[in-house]
Amino acid sequence: MKVVAFERNLQGTGASRRLRRAGKTPGIIYGGEQAPQLIELDHNALFHALKKEQFHSSVLDMDIAGKTSQVLLRDYQMHPYKQLVLHIDFQRVDAGHKISMKVPLHFANSENSPAVKLSHGLVNHVLNEVEVSCLPADLPEFIAVDLGELVLHQSVHINDLKLPKGVTILTHGVDNPAVVTVSPPPGGVGEEGAEGAAAAEGETK
Repeated sequence: MKVVAFERNLQGTGASRRLRRAGKTPGIIYGGEQAPQLIELDHNALFHALKKEQFHSSVLDMDIAGKTSQVLLRDYQMHPYKQLVLHIDFQRVDAGHKISMKVPLHFANSENSPAVKLSHGLVNHVLNEVEVSCLPADLPEFIAVDLGELVLHQSVHINDLKLPKGVTILTHGVDNPAVVTVSPPPGGVGEEGAEGAAAAEGETK
């Protein structure tokens, strides 16, 4: 995803206010062996980019004065009650060094699973994103989680996820946390659901 930015020479509260009044958002790029670089971006373009999942979880190609470098979105500040981006931070990416980044989970097929179709279970998303470590070229935009085989009372854990090559998940000391759980519907499993689940289990034996 391409991002266009411009060099910024002035800093400080007053300069930032003038930038915002002119429809710009102040920002900074840091990291690597280079010194931090002050930048400014078109506010409207940035505001709409922030609505895109890809902007938050992928390596971005940033163009500054015709030169392109790879960066990651690291932080941004919004106005407390206005739709206004006050400031934004990017980190430089080195192709040869691993990065850590939060990546969204995309869940699919839960509505077709035995847990839902036969047992009318409730699928609970315990996690909606995970932090991964990988080289920049291996960073996935998302991780797909197929829930088509879920059954009642089953849990899907971090170790059950199918990861792209070169990608590992950081759990920061938590041992194999749950990603998805399935609980019975209010009042428990109905007779039809229980019979259907038993029949399905018998067919698989």
